[in-house]
Amino acid sequence: MKLNEQTSLKPSGEAPAWGTSIKPEMQTVMETLASLGGKPIETLDAKEARMQPTPTDAVMKIMKINNMSMPPALCDTINKEIPVTGGTTQIRIYTPKEGTAPFPVIVYYHGGGFVIADINVYNASSQGLCEQTGAIVVSVEYPKGPEQKFPAAHMVAFDAYKWVIENATSFNGDSTKMALVGESAGGNLAANVSIMARDQKLKMPLYQVLVYPLANNDLESESYVKYAKAKPLNKPMMAWFVKNALENSAQAADPRISLVNANLAGMPKTLIIAAEIDPLQTEGELLNEKLKAANVETDYELYNGVTHEFFGMAAVVPQAKEAQALAAKKLKTAFGM
Repeated sequence: MKLNEQTSLKPSGEAPAWGTSIKPEMQTVMETLASLGGKPIETLDAKEARMQPTPTDAVMKIMKINNMSMPPALCDTINKEIPVTGGTTQIRIYTPKEGTAPFPVIVYYHGGGFVIADINVYNASSQGLCEQTGAIVVSVEYPKGPEQKFPAAHMVAFDAYKWVIENATSFNGDSTKMALVGESAGGNLAANVSIMARDQKLKMPLYQVLVYPLANNDLESESYVKYAKAKPLNKPMMAWFVKNALENSAQAADPRISLVNANLAGMPKTLIIAAEIDPLQTEGELLNEKLKAANVETDYELYNGVTHEFFGMAAVVPQAKEAQALAAKKLKTAFGM
């Protein structure tokens, strides 16, 4: 079966108590993830946590079970080490196989609470963005806690953005047409890169897509209470991320973490993509309001029946396909494509 023939997935059990509105495809992914036997992240140390099965592993297993074949990749990839504060970091450059260079450039930051995951786990998001926009995507690896705590990831995220501006021509990119995309912790990094570019009078991105961004430190918000036990992200995990990523819990109030308290004036046009069954839902909504109050042109799209991490699951979750298509449409408009 081809990927885009979207098979309808049927979950084996009832909808979970933590997400009664969950869509069948999303529930199937969560059931499959549970079947992989991972331990609760919040009970582990960071090294063990990084070894646990991921939602990406669940999607791959579903595809295998259902004989869903990956379509041929429309983008080539190359890994590269680049210089950043304190050493080097890895980037992966996704380049469209067709089209005319120089290409617009999307700098992408993956999720994982500043502690777990990497560019491999989030490959599907970068690949999907490259294929649907016809732009180059540069996926950035960054330091994680507890080995390297806040603000290490923020510094490297910005260093990578600067490197891309200075070196875009070397990989057929157009540094006059740049955008930022980030998921979860990466959504926080993307917004911070825009803020730093503004403050340091560096070239601003034309657009930013923030996918369920980490944007506040309120663990008692409406969605934190309602989805405290959700999967794959829950309240105890968020507390664990805070403990591992920050020097102390007071740092969670820093406007670089709690973006809702940052100066958001002069930010690029923004799309916020949110998931219903997600502890971070409320803060994404609040960030949308704060951006609008700062006169930033902002769109907010809430996808019902899906959880945190749904965006990269276009192979099996229809809402992810829709969300990627919306992001691609907005980015192409910003690039004048």
